[in-house]
Order: sequence, then structure tokens, then C-alpha cells
Amino acid sequence: MLTPRQLFLRHQAQTSGFPLLLEIERAEGVFMYTPEGRPILDLISGIGVSNVGHRHPRVLQAIHDQLDKYLHLMVYGELVQAPPARLAHALAATLPAPLDTVYFTNSGAEAIEGALKLAKRHTGRTGLVSAYNSYHGSTHGALSITGSEGFKNSYRPLLPDVTHLRYNELADLALITEHTAAVILETVQGEAGVRVPAPDYIGAVRQRCTEVGALLILDEIQCGFGRTGTQWAFEQFGVVPDILVCAKGMGGGMPIGAFISSPEIMVGFQTNPILGHCTTFGGHPVSCAAALATLQVIQDENLLAGVAAKAARIRAGLQHPAIREVRNQGLLMAVEFESFDVLKPIIDQALAHESILTDWFLFCDNSLRIAPPLTITDEEIDQALGGLLRAIEATVGTTE
Repeated sequence: MLTPRQLFLRHQAQTSGFPLLLEIERAEGVFMYTPEGRPILDLISGIGVSNVGHRHPRVLQAIHDQLDKYLHLMVYGELVQAPPARLAHALAATLPAPLDTVYFTNSGAEAIEGALKLAKRHTGRTGLVSAYNSYHGSTHGALSITGSEGFKNSYRPLLPDVTHLRYNELADLALITEHTAAVILETVQGEAGVRVPAPDYIGAVRQRCTEVGALLILDEIQCGFGRTGTQWAFEQFGVVPDILVCAKGMGGGMPIGAFISSPEIMVGFQTNPILGHCTTFGGHPVSCAAALATLQVIQDENLLAGVAAKAARIRAGLQHPAIREVRNQGLLMAVEFESFDVLKPIIDQALAHESILTDWFLFCDNSLRIAPPLTITDEEIDQALGGLLRAIEATVGTTE
């Protein structure tokens, strides 16, 4: 009989020629375990997904409870189902007016696609503006607005009428015009290596959008759901978007995404044509039950209150001559080294010898990704820091 590793390599589509090939049998909290029982400290939360840790008991209980009732029943938006209805209400309660109408999807990329369609439908315009080095997903529309030509030029033609601006550059706001349907930005740029907006930047984008009648879409797929220390990252910058996009950490490990707007904007999907946006599995009751439990865990366990202190502990412990800079917004962190050639052996050493899983960023491959579950303890942080520093010293020594 073929092993899972052999089956993976023989039959499962690959996304690179060098997969990690790390087989995981179970996971709990901040740890994943191999079939041999080796614990792997997950320092990246499955790329921003496991914000409340792997298999949080309350998330599991919500899943089990829903399994006993029903699974998929009908395409999105036709039947009244308690899990998505209750989740939509709970999400709206975390948001300022008028963001109180939620459309559920299966993933972040799907939520981006819906948000782009909604902006075009509402404004009657076609122009889209996004940032260089942004990442919004791999589907055609999401890829069109992603800000890396090398990442997408093999798939052209993509959506027309897309303009890119430089993140944090106020002069580029002139690119937002009366032709623009929407500006879409990550509130904190993730794959660019954790680039935090200047204090006045998002507010200036908001003002420019209002002036020309364009919608502001904020992508919080990676930086939302408590990752930066507030439920939504935009809360820290004094703005309210017209459309908010979320996913990843939303589902406690289950697949789910959403875009959220006002009733006045979202109503556009009801007419001309009806069913202006459709999904079969969006708002799946099991995923919605898991997401509601995830939100309640973040609130009831007061996880947001611990983010700043945990981030500060990590920053204080990351002291080494080879580290050039540490950037963060809460527990979304980038540790910059001289080059990818310096960083990659550190990542490999940390996994092979310290049992710590981390990564780099798509558009910033000289920076180490740190984004642990918000539930990580001080002891687990110290364990991770010790392992990372040993990995650095084993590969580059104590001096550059």
C-alpha cells in the first residue's frame, strides 16, 4: 500500500517543486504532530488561519453540534439557516455603521471576487485601483488586482482597467479618479512583508475615494479577526471602508470568507440581474458555526488584550546581528535578513532541528514570517524564540 507521502506526490497537484513534505497526523493548540509524535510548533497559524489555535475545544463543539443537525441544504441565500444568520449578526455587532450586511463565501479569494463585482455594480464604473506588492488571491479577478507582475504575467489577459499605486505614497492618490469603481487595499500589507500604513495614509485614501465617488475596499483576509490586536485592523486608523473582506482566521480552521457592506450597496445583487452573485456552498452551516465559535472565543477569552504584550515579547527576544529589522502590527510580524539566501537556511534549520514551522513572504523573500495563534503562551513564545535564535546561529553564526 502506498504511503500518504507517496500518494501526495503521485496524485495531488503541486504548487511548487519543493513542498515541505511534512506529514501531520494531528494538531492541538500551537502544535502539530507527525505520525511519530514529533511536535512542530506552528509559528504561522497555517498562514494566518488558526488564530484561536488548532482544534480549539469550543470550535470543535460547535462543529459537532451542527453536524448533528444538518450539513448543506440549499444554495446561498434561499433558506433561513441559524448558523449563517447568527454569525452575520455577531459580525455586524463588531463593526461600525453602516457595515451590517454580510455575504458569505468559501474563501478569501472568493470574497474578493464578490467585493469587486459589488463595487462595479454599485458605481457603474470599471476602474479598479490597488497597490504594488499587494496580494488578494489567485483567482482571475483577485490576481488582476494583485500587485506583482511576475506573479501574474503567465495568466494574461486578466481584468482590464486596473491601476496600481505605491502603498503609503500620498502623491499616488491622484490615480484615483471619477473613473474608479473601487480602491482595494490590505489595511496592513501582508505578503509585502508586513508594511504598516503611515498614520494619515488610509484616512487620505478614504477622503480621496469619497471625493471622487469611488468605494474603499479593505482586505483584512490576513490582518483581520484579531491578528493586529483589534478585531479589525482598520479600527486603528480611524476609517470605515465601504466594503470589508475577511477570511483565514475567521473560521477557526474551517473554510469560510465574507465581504461585508451596507444594505444600500449590497442590494445591488438583488436586481438587474437577480442572483447577481451566487455560491453553492457559501455560508455553509458547519463553517459558520465554527466561525461564530471562533469570534466568541476571541471575545470571551479576551485574546485581543494579550496581542500587544505577546508581540512585544517576541520583538524583545529577536536580538541578533543578522536581524536587520522587525516590522509588525500586533502578531503579524516580519523579521528581515540580508537576503533570501541567508533566510532560507534559517527556516530549514528551524524546522529540521528545532521543530518550528515558519515561512517567508511572497513579495519579500528576505523576511521571516511570524504569525502565531493568538493563544500562544509566554512559555511557548520563549520556546520559539530560543529555537529561532539557535537556528540563526547555526546558519550564520553570532555575527554577520
